Amino acid sequence: MNNITKALLTVSLTLGLLAGCAPPDPHPMDMTAAVQSAKTRADHEALAKHYEQAAKDAEAMVKEHELALAHFKKDPHDFPKTAMGGNYESHCKRLISIYESAVEANREMAELHRKMASEVN
Repeated sequence: MNNITKALLTVSLTLGLLAGCAPPDPHPMDMTAAVQSAKTRADHEALAKHYEQAAKDAEAMVKEHELALAHFKKDPHDFPKTAMGGNYESHCKRLISIYESAVEANREMAELHRKMASEVN
């Protein structure tokens, strides 16, 4: 691998890591207020849609980190020795686990609000 390719790979991996480590904003609205003020079927359906979208966003992050992990396992020499303190694999696995938990929690919340919507008169 030539030096330019190595430099580009290092820069893209660094940017990817920074983007992957940035805390997501799954709730751009005040969720506490939105949940507490939800009274109508439409309110609960809107919240269910919000949580479904948050689950889809978290699924995308799972896939992104699974791809990064697969690339790392295929050729760990493409990664800088100092990437994540040399512990890139465990870093990816941890993020995958976190995002999988977020998928599950958001799906549960979506289901709860769909149920609440069906119970509203």
